[in-house]
This record gives sequence, C-alpha cells and structure tokens, in this order.
Amino acid sequence: MGNRPDELRALLDSVAKQDGDPVEVVVVGNGSPVPDVPEGVRTVELPENLGIPGGRNVGIEAFGPGGTDVDILLFLDDDGLLARQDTAELCRRAFADDDKLGIVSFRIADPDTGVTQRRHVPRLRASDPMRSSRVTTFLGGANAVRTQVLAEVGGLPDEFFYAHEETDLAWRALDAGWMIDYRADMVLYHPTTAPSRHAVYHRMVARNRVWLARRNLPAPLIPVYLGVWMFLTLARRPSRPALKAWFGGFREGWTTPCGPRRPMRWRTVWRLTRLGRPPVI
Repeated sequence: MGNRPDELRALLDSVAKQDGDPVEVVVVGNGSPVPDVPEGVRTVELPENLGIPGGRNVGIEAFGPGGTDVDILLFLDDDGLLARQDTAELCRRAFADDDKLGIVSFRIADPDTGVTQRRHVPRLRASDPMRSSRVTTFLGGANAVRTQVLAEVGGLPDEFFYAHEETDLAWRALDAGWMIDYRADMVLYHPTTAPSRHAVYHRMVARNRVWLARRNLPAPLIPVYLGVWMFLTLARRPSRPALKAWFGGFREGWTTPCGPRRPMRWRTVWRLTRLGRPPVI
C-alpha cells in the first residue's frame, strides 16, 4: 500500500540475503506508488486498490501467464522479514522432495518476542506452533505455491478483496489432489497485530465465509458450516457495532454473486476430515 517503505526495504534485503540461487522479486503497488527499491527488483503500480487477492494475482502474472516462467511463487507481506537465510533453499527442497506438495505455509512470529499467534497456525490443534504438519489451509502473508497448482485450479478469488481467499484456493488445490504443509522452520518475522484493525474486517469475514461455502462445499454441508461459524461468532461476544457489521456481511454473502460454484468431491471432504479439519469448521 506504499505506507511502509522502511519495512519493505528490510524485507527485500532479507530476500536478497537468501542462500542459493537469487530470488526474482516483484513488488506490486496496490493502488499506490511503489517506493524506491533495490536495483533488479521489478515493480508494478496499479491505479486502484484491487484488494489482497487481486494484487497478488497481478504479481503472479508478472512472472508470465499464470506465473509459468517460474516453478514456485513466494508471497510475503511487505511488513514482514525473513528470519533465516536458508528459507528459500528449504522451500526449494520441500517441493523437490514431494511431488504432491502444492502449497507451503510459513510460521509467522513476532520479531521481539518470537511468539506465534494461535491464529497464525493453520490447523485446529494450534497449541504447538513449532510442530510442522499437513494442513488444510495456509497463511496469505507468508507462503509458497507451486505454479502448477495455479495452472490447474486458477488463482486467488479477486472478488473476495480481503479475508478467506487463501482457504478458497486451498480447498480447490486439495480437491485437485495437492497437499499443503505448515512448516515451523520457515519463519517470517511480523509484528503481532489483530485482524480487526481493518475497518472492513467483520463485514468481509462474514460475507466471504458465505461465498466460500457457496463456491466450494457440497450443498448439504453449506448450512452446517455457516451455522457452526455463526455460533462461534456469537460465542465470542463481539461488540454491537461489530456484530451489526458481521450480520450485514453475512446477508451480503447470500444476496451478491460469489463467482463460479465448483463443489468439492465427497472424497475431498473425507480427506479434509482425516487431516483434522472437516469442512464444517
């Protein structure tokens, strides 16, 4: 967004210091000018903010149609910082060693405390962030995707703008037979924040949750999934304005187009269940 030039420069420096072959870098200005970047870093400036998935999709195309000029695409938030110099090599090795690995989700840790927030561990059993495992979704701010996955299932859903776009892609990838790993040894330092800091958080979370279900779930699971999430939302006792925004987004999710519907197969539902997260929560 162009408002963190110092953090962006630190991130780019951490990428440049990676062991092994140099990492080709593109910085997307999502509706804002791109600040000065090191020589060799390419930039794309968009005239308007396309949202998180829209901006990342533009970044993908910067590496050829669907990113096909490269084998792996790495996505990093501009206020993050790679903690180690061997992350790129670990990433290359992970994909080379497992032909069915489609997506890798990094561990996000606070740079001062080293703490990984529970919400940054993409599984239900999140008490031990140092344990790597197969998972059913991934973190948008620190991940790597095999470009063959994007060629088979498409990119991130532009219309989501913010929230749940990663799970939409993850479910499509899993339905196509790919696997997703959470790797505790691949670390992005990122300051501890609350997702609700975004003004549109409650509305977008609710709207996109409905869209996610309408696009991807078998019809019998849609009311179960959304019912569980409504119960969890009410159990967390959000403020009255937050709850009003949430219900407004929930209504919007039912009354607006959600994009193409491609329900996952029942064997994918069983696969998600075996991985510890059935697609009803």
